Amino acid sequence: MKTLYILRHAKSSWDDSELEDFQRPLNSRGEKDAPKMGKLLRKEPVLPKVIVSSPANRALTTARLVAKEIDYPSLDIQEQQRLYHASEEVILEIIKTLDDSLDAVMVVGHNPGLTEFANALLDEEISNIPTAGLVGAKLNVHQWKDMRWGSGEMFLFEYPKKK
Repeated sequence: MKTLYILRHAKSSWDDSELEDFQRPLNSRGEKDAPKMGKLLRKEPVLPKVIVSSPANRALTTARLVAKEIDYPSLDIQEQQRLYHASEEVILEIIKTLDDSLDAVMVVGHNPGLTEFANALLDEEISNIPTAGLVGAKLNVHQWKDMRWGSGEMFLFEYPKKK
């Protein structure tokens, strides 16, 4: 059994129109929401053994803020260039290459790929994983390479504005 956490980056800033998309930072709401999701994650019985993040500023900052809340070393966050605006197929490919000794993993990235990935993996109909949204999935596989569409079961779907 594997556990996968799917986290969309927190709310980013559009204040500086000269910044490239890749460089955009979190806005003040994002800076508050990411730690909030980390605190929520800290209550889960299984925490990620590795965090794999898009290297885009807003995703990596989100990953670092969540990591701090769960006592995961920020320097151990693995940056994966292919996660930057990845499709669901690319996300699946990345996860299938993970070390099988890791029973719990978090992937941090972007929409629409993350929502499409979660829906295909979990056979769910999530219309949108909101910014800083967190989906938890239990996968009935012993090796990451055995993941298939529809092979997971959602046990968690939280986001900052959820009531």
